[in-house]
Amino acid sequence: MDAEVEGAPAAARERHAELAELAEEANWRYYVLDSPTVSDAQYDGWMGELRELEQEHPDLRTPDSPTQKVGAPISTEFAAVDHLQRMESLDNAFDEADLIGWQARAERLAEADPGPYLCELKIDGLAVALLYEKGRLVRAATRGDGRTGEDVTPNVRTVKGVPHRLKGADVPDLVEVRGEVFLPVEGFRRLNEQLMDVGRPPFANPRNSAAGSLRQKDPRVTAQRPLRMIVHGVGKWEGAEPPVTQSQMYDRLQGLGLPVSDRYRVVRSLDEIREFIGYYNEHRHDPEYEIDGVVVKVDRVTVQRQLGSTSKAPRWAIAFKYPPEEVTTKLRDIQVGVGRTGRVTPYGVMEPVVVAGSTVERATLHNASEVARKGVLIGDTVVLRKAGDVIPEIVGPVVDLRGGGEREFVMPTHCPECGTELAYEREGDADLRCPNARTCPAQLRERIFFAAGRNAFDIEGLGYVAATALTQPIPPQEPPVRTEADLFDLTVERLLPIKSVVRDPDTGLPKVDPETGEPKEVSFFATVSGAPSKNAEKMLEELERAKEQPLWRVLVALSIRHIGPPTARALADEFRSLEAIASASEEELAAVEGIGPRVAAAIKDWFAVDWHREIVDRWKAAGVRMADEPPADQGPQTLEGLAFVVTGTLAGFTRDEAGEAITSRGGKVTASVSKKTSFVVVGENPGSKYDKAVKLGVPILDDQGFQVLLEQGPDAAEAVAARGEG
Repeated sequence: MDAEVEGAPAAARERHAELAELAEEANWRYYVLDSPTVSDAQYDGWMGELRELEQEHPDLRTPDSPTQKVGAPISTEFAAVDHLQRMESLDNAFDEADLIGWQARAERLAEADPGPYLCELKIDGLAVALLYEKGRLVRAATRGDGRTGEDVTPNVRTVKGVPHRLKGADVPDLVEVRGEVFLPVEGFRRLNEQLMDVGRPPFANPRNSAAGSLRQKDPRVTAQRPLRMIVHGVGKWEGAEPPVTQSQMYDRLQGLGLPVSDRYRVVRSLDEIREFIGYYNEHRHDPEYEIDGVVVKVDRVTVQRQLGSTSKAPRWAIAFKYPPEEVTTKLRDIQVGVGRTGRVTPYGVMEPVVVAGSTVERATLHNASEVARKGVLIGDTVVLRKAGDVIPEIVGPVVDLRGGGEREFVMPTHCPECGTELAYEREGDADLRCPNARTCPAQLRERIFFAAGRNAFDIEGLGYVAATALTQPIPPQEPPVRTEADLFDLTVERLLPIKSVVRDPDTGLPKVDPETGEPKEVSFFATVSGAPSKNAEKMLEELERAKEQPLWRVLVALSIRHIGPPTARALADEFRSLEAIASASEEELAAVEGIGPRVAAAIKDWFAVDWHREIVDRWKAAGVRMADEPPADQGPQTLEGLAFVVTGTLAGFTRDEAGEAITSRGGKVTASVSKKTSFVVVGENPGSKYDKAVKLGVPILDDQGFQVLLEQGPDAAEAVAARGEG
């Protein structure tokens, strides 16, 4: 029979798959890593055999075959991908009392000593999940929001030490491993030296450089950065028996060829945990990478499962955060900035200083009351630290070093950018605001930059400098973006005339043309010849793609007070369209999980403003997606309209898997039990939610009752619960 009809035999398919993998790996090393490992003759031999197989069996000639894509550029698109199991974050302990409290809770929930414990260093890197199928690396994704991350597979494949194929005889059929991608401190120093040698600005700290390196569109750029990875956990595991302790898991992962830290210790007691924490607090800079604390985990996997997780973090692990490092520097000035909601915030401008691995020259002072409370004067020597090792914070002045020339900060009475008189939004507020929300250049610039951010429309070509150029009037030139409504009406013709004021990189002040005495200006979106720049073309292309973003991102981009990604997702899931959200009553909005009266009122207030509604109308007219359609493969919605709480450890389901089983059938999972709850699904060690369900008379389902619910529907499950069998 014709091979095209029946398909290629198994032996031919296996050989084709083997050759394809060899050829793809060779292409990768040749085009991306610039380090070929096979001769041209060997490579040509593989390709020749592939072509012969495809000539004999045409069904093997797919678009993914190396014969169809040799020499094609390799790029990273950062597509959204779902983790097989949620990537949880860790709760933090900042002192010994927090640590003792965590250990006591674990002991109470486990009804016994939960030890031994595994102590390891908390690497200040970028969380990444690697997915291996049949031992082959098929996907790498960033943490994202824990459920959905960005696909960075081509870039992670360039990270030294990350195996493209697992080794050993007992490789799992599927395993999702988690870890941190980081830039070693020495590699960070060398990279910054290279950047400065070619006139490019250095990275602020190793974590930023690792994140920036991993988010390069071209993996050849990532390959030039000395990134490393250390694996510290697993998610989904199928096939092959998994180890029974965390420490044995590390031995197993190392045996599979994965990079595992050698700086961990299994201990029996709280005293030994304290000893490990104390040692690395004194030797914080010994490791090759930046650390900001120690992670303590229950070592036994059975106890980990018994302890389970909260809605955000595992109960069987905690991160002990070290106190932030502090330095002193000179406070040159205190200036104010205006945010996208009009809030006017003082910030300190300091002599640049390195703190916790970063060069810092600005730090927020929150509001005028905070400046007075801290007692800082302009000209002071101040103590600076990073709150949580992330946000620069001025702790206070070194009073003994005052020389008499310091002066007090005076909060301005008018907006520094539009001149509008500042005011408190309501009595008792700590923050002054500029009430000119519609036309204040500062607020508009911040909102446009925010709308283009990764949590909104994700327009990489519209950064802060571009947002400034689009919104800053340079008389007699009007800015092309006078409100967010103009964003999707931008054209090449509107961009080309835009000029930008050249500013001094040190002071931020405009540079002056010595001949005219006027500020220097340059064309921002045009080349010297007057043609559109690459940045202009890229931004317009990404604006066009942004029109297809899902509804929750559109909601975030509108800059409605209190609406961040989690809240926007909840609203989008509940109402499915922007029109439905705008027309919903305050009570209907407040009833959505995680919204509440304050956020509901903010949403109604926002849509009551005429120029806000104009933004929505203009975006809709420009083709921006305003509604989400149900997934095409959506199954029967047997649980539609019902609300569930899942608590305790279920047999056969993780908490996330149980929640997904409910939502895929149209149900809604909430965090707390109320009279509106339809069912409470209870596993082992359910805690107070079980007690509240009993008190309120809410139907309770155990593992078997949950299976009845999924297979037979809510009526059958309610009958089981009523009989006390569920």
